[in-house]
Amino acid sequence: MKIKKPNLTFWQIFNMNVGFLGIQYSFGLQQSAINPIFLFLGASEEILPILNIAGPITGLIVQPIIGAISDKTWSPKWGRRKPFFLIGAIIGSLCLFAFPLSPTLWFAVGLLWLLDVGNNMAMEPYRAFVGDKLPEKQLSFGYQMQSLFVGGGILLAMGSIILFQDWFGGDPETAGAIPKWLYYSFFIGAALSILTILWSVLKTPELPPSEEELVEIQEHKALSFAEKFKMPFVEISNAVKDMPKFMWKLSAVYLFQWYALFIYWQYITPMIMSTMGYDISNAASQAAKLSLTYNIVTVVVALALVPLTLKFGGKKIYAASLLGTGAALLIIPHIADPVLILVPMVLFGIGWAAMMGIPYTMVSKIVPQDRRGVYMGILNMMIVIPMGIETVTFGFIYKNFLGSNAINAILFGGAFFIIAAILAMRLKVPKTEEV
Repeated sequence: MKIKKPNLTFWQIFNMNVGFLGIQYSFGLQQSAINPIFLFLGASEEILPILNIAGPITGLIVQPIIGAISDKTWSPKWGRRKPFFLIGAIIGSLCLFAFPLSPTLWFAVGLLWLLDVGNNMAMEPYRAFVGDKLPEKQLSFGYQMQSLFVGGGILLAMGSIILFQDWFGGDPETAGAIPKWLYYSFFIGAALSILTILWSVLKTPELPPSEEELVEIQEHKALSFAEKFKMPFVEISNAVKDMPKFMWKLSAVYLFQWYALFIYWQYITPMIMSTMGYDISNAASQAAKLSLTYNIVTVVVALALVPLTLKFGGKKIYAASLLGTGAALLIIPHIADPVLILVPMVLFGIGWAAMMGIPYTMVSKIVPQDRRGVYMGILNMMIVIPMGIETVTFGFIYKNFLGSNAINAILFGGAFFIIAAILAMRLKVPKTEEV
């Protein structure tokens, strides 16, 4: 029997999501600063996809395992999900501090692996944490609030890159060296990563498991070490077998959506270098302005999407947002003006707000409460598998079919978003009883 969950106030939902600010600041740096660092350290454009394989691999392994383990965890003092995203935040904070000090390309690549382990360890339990706390009628608001913090964290990251490049940049670029102006954004991220998570940990108590869940947790504790080690893999396997048809349909949308997003994050800086004739520093700053624009829009519209999804349905709003994102990527390669190119990013921002909220609301409504952690981990697998496919396939496509041209790469991503929008119209959330 499911526990009756009390309605939470605006500020309670706000406080429980503050930790996402630090996680997403780190993610924002990965979007706009990591690939320029790789370029500074001597990477060629063709190998950017494979250098980013850390995110997909760690997400594929870490998130579902942590989700399954957290489902079987409970401490009256520490809770169920909070220990995991607190440890993840500590790992991420240390890596962010060290990243701009990387002496070589492969040192930076190694740090990216560790950073992604920390971020994924924090991310998955956080998604489940919101679903654990909120009754069904508040799920949409809770996940769109999380979407707001997604935009806010990335917005701060992009803003810091733009400001520090303007204040402290301008020196001639030195081959094999990371410019000092990039250091400050990473140091701020190191502080935010741990401080925002601590805010949510200290401000938000977790709901205790039901009696049935406690029995399962106690049974799990009584298992041998070998049985405990196998349990997450068994849980993941069983959850995939039992996975609702809706999630299989969503996986098709995610295949094109996240493949396209990874292309955008890897090739927006090289695209700007081509269309505007900038060096790496100025192109990275301009790319940050694009990201800043779409994340401002995300912050503004995230909560506004809640009544729209209630009125028109999540499927229609989600599909329309993907269509708008695709249109933005098809437009920006044709704009060489650094101000005018920001206009299409409004559509991208609306899409990003929808992508970060609506699918999680849909899935949280249809999966069992006692398996929410593992299913949120599987949902993340649907994100990282397309990213992993992109890292091992797009370098070949870029070189042999797109003429090693970053402009064509962005156009390719736009076409994939259009396909994702068409597939999203096949989504239909089964009706569930209110809890």
